Amino acid sequence: MLALITPSSIRANTFASELSIRVEEGQQKITGKITSSSGSVSGATITVKENSTLTTSSDQDGNFSISAVPGQTLIVTAVGHETVERKIVGGTILITLVESSEELEEVVIVGYGVQKKESLTGALQVVSGEKLRDVTTPNVENMLNGKVSGAFVAPGSGRPGSGGAVVIRGQATLNGSTSPLWVIDGVIVGSGAGDLNPDDIETMTVLKDAASTAIYGSQGANGVVVVTTKRAKSGVSDITFSTRIGFNQLTNGNLEVMNGEELYDYYASFSNANTIKFPRWNEKLRNSNFDWWDLATQNGFVQNHNISVSSGTEKLRSYLSVGMYDEKGAVKGYDYKRYNVRLNQEYKPFDWLTIKPSVVGSRRGVENREYSVGAMYSNLPWDSPYDAEGNLVPHRSSNWVNSASTNYLYDLQWDHSSGVKYELMGNLDFVVKLTDWLTFNSVNNYRYINDASAGYTDPRSNGGLSVQGRITDYRNEVARRYTNQMLTVNKSWGKHTLFAVGGYEFNDYWSKSLDVYGTGFIPGFEILDVVSKPERTKGGINEWAVQSLLSKANYTYDNRYLVEASLRRDGASNFGDNAKYGNFFSFSGGWNIHNESWFNAPWVNTLKLRASYGSTGNRPSALYPQYNLYSVTQNYNGLPGTLISNIGNKALTWEKTMTTGIGVDATFLNNRIRTTVDYYDKDTDNVLYNVPISGLTGVTRIYRNIGKMNNKGLEVSIGGDIIRTNDWLWSLDVNVGHNVNKLIDLFPTRNGDGSYSVKPQFIGDGSNIAGSAQYVLEPGRAVDTYYLKEWAGVNPDNGAPMWYIVKRDAEGNETSRETTSDYSKATIEKLGKSSPKLFGGFSTALQYKQFDLGATFGYSIGGNFYNYSRQEYDSDGTYTDRNQMKLMDGWNRWEKPGDVATHPIAKYNNQDKGNQVSSRYIEENDFLRLRSLTLGYNLKLNQYGVKNVRLFFSGENLFVLTNYSGVDPELPANDGSVLSSTGPAVYPATRKYMFGLNVSF
Repeated sequence: MLALITPSSIRANTFASELSIRVEEGQQKITGKITSSSGSVSGATITVKENSTLTTSSDQDGNFSISAVPGQTLIVTAVGHETVERKIVGGTILITLVESSEELEEVVIVGYGVQKKESLTGALQVVSGEKLRDVTTPNVENMLNGKVSGAFVAPGSGRPGSGGAVVIRGQATLNGSTSPLWVIDGVIVGSGAGDLNPDDIETMTVLKDAASTAIYGSQGANGVVVVTTKRAKSGVSDITFSTRIGFNQLTNGNLEVMNGEELYDYYASFSNANTIKFPRWNEKLRNSNFDWWDLATQNGFVQNHNISVSSGTEKLRSYLSVGMYDEKGAVKGYDYKRYNVRLNQEYKPFDWLTIKPSVVGSRRGVENREYSVGAMYSNLPWDSPYDAEGNLVPHRSSNWVNSASTNYLYDLQWDHSSGVKYELMGNLDFVVKLTDWLTFNSVNNYRYINDASAGYTDPRSNGGLSVQGRITDYRNEVARRYTNQMLTVNKSWGKHTLFAVGGYEFNDYWSKSLDVYGTGFIPGFEILDVVSKPERTKGGINEWAVQSLLSKANYTYDNRYLVEASLRRDGASNFGDNAKYGNFFSFSGGWNIHNESWFNAPWVNTLKLRASYGSTGNRPSALYPQYNLYSVTQNYNGLPGTLISNIGNKALTWEKTMTTGIGVDATFLNNRIRTTVDYYDKDTDNVLYNVPISGLTGVTRIYRNIGKMNNKGLEVSIGGDIIRTNDWLWSLDVNVGHNVNKLIDLFPTRNGDGSYSVKPQFIGDGSNIAGSAQYVLEPGRAVDTYYLKEWAGVNPDNGAPMWYIVKRDAEGNETSRETTSDYSKATIEKLGKSSPKLFGGFSTALQYKQFDLGATFGYSIGGNFYNYSRQEYDSDGTYTDRNQMKLMDGWNRWEKPGDVATHPIAKYNNQDKGNQVSSRYIEENDFLRLRSLTLGYNLKLNQYGVKNVRLFFSGENLFVLTNYSGVDPELPANDGSVLSSTGPAVYPATRKYMFGLNVSF
């Protein structure tokens, strides 16, 4: 694109500082200067269109001269920029070249810098902002699902605003977070993207191996996600408006609970149905059929609007965006609304100085009178929340079959909660160009978060009756400071290119919370002033800090041989003085085989081999594990006192992960086929773990470095343009990830004879449900290995449930097994793992002239879930106070001797323990999901000054193919963690139908 400015006059002796082409009167010599948004453009080729023998190039300052005749046309070409044609006219003409989008795709944002794709030696994957936004969600984590090989994403639930969890290349720690580090515009923001507006994202780069992540040291063990937001371009002005409006609806997967008729027939089939004696037990119950699911659900409303204005000159560039996301939940009573604003600026007062201030703000609000998700499944269809006159039934109604239960709607007429979160982030960054190859970069950021929530429990409600009502008020403030001061070398000479960085980084965190409960007040008042009793007052302050020295260098010879190394030294506040600092490094190399003179394969466009080795680290999740800590409580006749709450470990040291990786990048057939293959081997040593100890001191755990872990994996990405003509484009992209986890070593424990040996450790599955599954930590096995009693099926003679009794020798080898119907006699076995063998996604895009059609799929193969909800809803008659699920196709229940059945005999108040924890409820969670399907049309309205108009319709989560009997084979994440057990009250995923419009001027 070319911008033209014609001033009334200009002095000839100011040519060197003006961006102009001047035609001297009476002469045929044309002089000028070529610039772009990045400054002067050297090496640009200038040719006279009417006489191609007349050509020249611009010097290092962008200046050039050429002989021509006024009225002829100059053609200007430069690597990385759009070609420009401009007729020579009298006077002064200002030309600004615009960067080519194709060239921009060859430049990748990496850790602390930007590199050409050909010079990269690490394993990373770039996802453009447009490809992320095929799903409608305010949470960036959810958008990564299925788009990056080796990145496993547990999505958020269907509740508006629910965030997902991302795990890159397997679980590398036991006790800490598995979330990657997020870096937004060069600022480390933590283990999540926060309230980042997805519409502000230009690109997202996922760094996976040590060559890419070691520069982040102790924060890069779980991978790094580098986000670059949109910025204005020099010489370009844009106004862009985008809107999406639609609705959502719940999807309950394969889980269907019984209606009144089905539940009555189920009870009537009990082998001891004659013992059923509750007052309403009669055949009329078949016609008593209240639909709790229908009561609680609705077609929720979703709207997402964004407008951005960007404009730039060589001196000043500015990008301003405002966004609003509003969603009413598909479960009634939950409303989520978020506002975002962003101002990114770049001011260049001098050629050697660029100042880059930015301000980002968001407000997130939630109003919560949500209907009960658990009641949707569990409440009996025989019990209605309303009486015959349409009035709400009170708690423990005698008219209910389950007369011990409460009617949540009775409380919901009063009880509610709300929350508001404000987030403000400001940057004052600047770049000083010391020479043409040396720059000083300064990133300075302050981030402030204010999170507040309040709850009201009415004195008349079930939860408030015993305390005459409860009012809660919660406040939390968070402040983070980040600064990075760095020198960058970017120099080329002959066949050599060097890119290097070195600098200092500081990052700290402060939070203060206040949590207050008050009870006893007159109904209708909702502030703490009215309470008669302060029930609880809690608060705290937490702080941590990390400072680092870092360096990285990338050397390229003749664009064929690539070498890179990095070194970082981190100091963290949650280690003792003797282990406060840790060193992390990486070495990597690459070989661009296609640039070798002897390489002669015209059908191969690029072929690169990569190899890397390096270290990253991890810190304990606790803030002060190195200190002995004491809690101050009212513990003696109401007087304050102290009790020890933490035993410090001054010897605690860094958890380190050493990663070896090799990879191949290749493109074929004029770049129509693209492929990347990576293999990695990650060894984690000094694994941090909160080890259980004797509780004699009142402390039951202590942080220690306890073992070793390994993750091996393979990642493959393949993409191609199947059809590519002037009118048609059909592309297909596929990615697959495979990871194998193994625990190598574990801490020894003391035996009765005083010796020490490593023994298996048993941990929960993360669901925090009493009576759920557990894992075993044992060297040689994956850390997500189930440890349960093994289900043996149903006894065909009497329909009783069966489990295995397995006998083993001293070495642990199985010697025999037999079945038993006595649950207490069954042995507990190690029974496979939860994580999938293969996972990933694929997408296809079809374009014909102004029409486009795109689809994105996700899949997972070889994983398992412990479906705890079946313990309650598939209980063989054990639970009679909650509804039951229908049997899946292929399931059948034992009825008579000789039946080969999947389900035991059903009894009223069944005591056979068939629904106790066992592998009966471990299910394969293989699935194929259509994440999004979008049909769009682009209107051409250039004659009206409109650059682009696109109308589209999209459907999200349209179908899932799976045999999993639960609500969703992708379990919702829990506070940034991946779960492998489902509780009884899963908020289902939502299906969305959205209409959209994008307009740019």
